[in-house]
Amino acid sequence: MELLLKISIVLLIGVLGGRLAKRIHLPYVTGYLIGGLLIGPSILRLVSEVDIEKFAIINEFALAAIAFSIGSEFKAKDLLKVGRKIFIITLAEAFSAMVLVFLTTYYIAGQSFAFSIILASIASATAPAATMMVIKQYKADGPLTKTLLPVVAIDDAVCVMSFGIAMAVAKLSSGASNVSLLEMISQPFIEIFGSIIVGFIIGMLLTFLANKASNQEELLALVLASIVAGAGLASVFHLSSLLVCMMIGATIVNLMNNSKRVFSVINDFTPPIYLFFFTLAGASLHLNVLTQVGMLGVGYVLARSIGKMLGSGLAAKATGCDNNVVKYLGLGLLPQAGVAIGLSMIVKQELPEIGDTLATIVLGGVLFYEVVGPVLAKYAIQQAGEINGKKVIKSN
Repeated sequence: MELLLKISIVLLIGVLGGRLAKRIHLPYVTGYLIGGLLIGPSILRLVSEVDIEKFAIINEFALAAIAFSIGSEFKAKDLLKVGRKIFIITLAEAFSAMVLVFLTTYYIAGQSFAFSIILASIASATAPAATMMVIKQYKADGPLTKTLLPVVAIDDAVCVMSFGIAMAVAKLSSGASNVSLLEMISQPFIEIFGSIIVGFIIGMLLTFLANKASNQEELLALVLASIVAGAGLASVFHLSSLLVCMMIGATIVNLMNNSKRVFSVINDFTPPIYLFFFTLAGASLHLNVLTQVGMLGVGYVLARSIGKMLGSGLAAKATGCDNNVVKYLGLGLLPQAGVAIGLSMIVKQELPEIGDTLATIVLGGVLFYEVVGPVLAKYAIQQAGEINGKKVIKSN
């Protein structure tokens, strides 16, 4: 009964936070996060760490559903037009962030090579959930939005591969591994391609079944079953649930004639789950981390932010993108959350001598980016004139 009461508290605080955010012209997701922070262990303690762990299954489903929705942006005909640009921009912004974080950590902060290269690889990760929610809230559409979503989606695949290589190099440099460099580097590639294959198979099956669905209730059940199956199989086979579910969505949007029907039915179902997810994410943020990160944490945030904005801007300009994409894309790439935290926990387990410090820096960055990131994403699409898909005429 107490757990049910906690669920109601999280939902109510999320609603209030969203309403407050709307009144002061901030994204709903920022209100959810701040509301969650208020009731979490850092302030009122209405929701404890134990409660947050018990709600993990809801978080997993929310992330899987968000990834599924992002998959709808991967239409083959659209990717053929801008695919090369998307990949160039993604690689540029990811590697710019990695290079600047490495240089800052290794040469300026004087950290070890292993610490610096791993933190740099984690810096490339972007949280698609917050960006997706801002885009949905403001019904954004236009060149910036159409570039932002695929870049955010591919970003985490780049991060996973980079992290696998960085861990391999770090372990070999410190003598902490007996496994060959080739074996360690191949693992992230196996994870990525395995995720794509599993997602494609489930997507084909869902396409077949969705075409046979006789009503909306049946269709919703099939979509939910597919998303949960994707996340479950990813867990069993140690794959990426984000990539699996993204691939399910991408397969649907390319193989099914009336794919809008599928995405519409899931979009009508998920808003309360997203509200719960982001409010709980706010509750899991710890203010005391800010007192521990020091100048190293500040350097990480600055270097990553500059790298994301500089790399995306230069690559967008070089590939001939719209001027608004050049100017504002980087601001939509700053949010960072689940993937970064998950990778830092892996470091904590496998390289404990650097794991505690690294996890603290990453958590401090997440606290900053999760609160500030959605606001900057809103600013970007607003400045680009893409709110409600209409060009906003700005006064002088």
